[in-house]
Amino acid sequence: MKRALIVTGGGDCPGLNAVIRAIVKRASQEKDWEILGSIQAFNGVLWEPSEIKVLTPEVVRGIHYQGGTIIETTNKGGPFAWPVKNNDGTYSAVDRSDEMIRKIQYMGIDAVISIGGDGSQRISQLLFEKGLNIIGVPKTIDNDLSTTDSTFGFQTAVEIATDAVDKLVTTAASHNRVFFLEVMGRYAGWIALNAAVAGGAEVCLIPEFPYDLNIVKERLEARFRHGRGFAVVVISEGARPKDGTLSTEQNDEVGYENLRLGGAGRALIKRLKDTGFEHDMRETVLGHLQRGGVPIAYDRVLSAQFGVKAFEMALEGDFGKMVAYRHPHFISVPLVDAIAEPNIVTIDNALVKTATGLGISLGIDLNKE
Repeated sequence: MKRALIVTGGGDCPGLNAVIRAIVKRASQEKDWEILGSIQAFNGVLWEPSEIKVLTPEVVRGIHYQGGTIIETTNKGGPFAWPVKNNDGTYSAVDRSDEMIRKIQYMGIDAVISIGGDGSQRISQLLFEKGLNIIGVPKTIDNDLSTTDSTFGFQTAVEIATDAVDKLVTTAASHNRVFFLEVMGRYAGWIALNAAVAGGAEVCLIPEFPYDLNIVKERLEARFRHGRGFAVVVISEGARPKDGTLSTEQNDEVGYENLRLGGAGRALIKRLKDTGFEHDMRETVLGHLQRGGVPIAYDRVLSAQFGVKAFEMALEGDFGKMVAYRHPHFISVPLVDAIAEPNIVTIDNALVKTATGLGISLGIDLNKE
């Protein structure tokens, strides 16, 4: 009997359960494969005792439309930076990757399928370099992996953000207000840009294009006549003004290494007030609402395709690779290529051209970019 171990790492994402189900369903057709799941990414292997879940077709039945992940996830610590509490109450990071690989081998695991985003796949590449038979599946609502046309969970996040824009338009119009919708995406503006186009926002501010405050103010002022009017601004959590800094929040979570972004919308409101912009302004932060809930049909289908392809890569021994969608095909690409360059919005992107063609301001002078 051969064994494959599934891990879901990083932030949760709509479609994780659909990938897990697809792997198990495809493996069940081979008769000689057992699928296991490590609880909370690689923590389930590293804990004493280990916490590993047997994933049978019965266990995964009906989970494809459920949000979250039945084997849980974490974006803290990991095999290369395991947090250990010192006597003085502080924490140190310890590399337990070699120990973890030995435990995986002792369990008789022939393949590891790591479902995660950029950070998770960097860990996958390091483990592959140490000799672990590992395969990556691209998961991130940010859509910031460049070797695949799309990552699952992204379209669901866009749907949630667009629904928020739709709702804010009506309340903004009723109160003659400017609403600032802050969405996720970290350093990639795909969620914000798609939601702005789909929802009909007046302004869209993304990390790739640091905004000119005067251009933003001018566009918003143009929405008001005789003191009456409204506007919706979609702003990414990673957006910042020219010559300004990112808006961040204090973070003291043990093992969490990412910069904690937050407050971009609130900071912009303050800057606008400081310039004398007098209209009523409110902010809405979607936060983890974008990660929760059921995946839309597109992401369920994409997740199923990723899961089936990932297991077939395990059958072929195609390790050190990540599943990638290159329309209309599902292929494998080296992990080292998958993490080499992020997928970010560029000024010549077709959706940027569409947004500007619709009159959406990106807070920049396009003639100078």
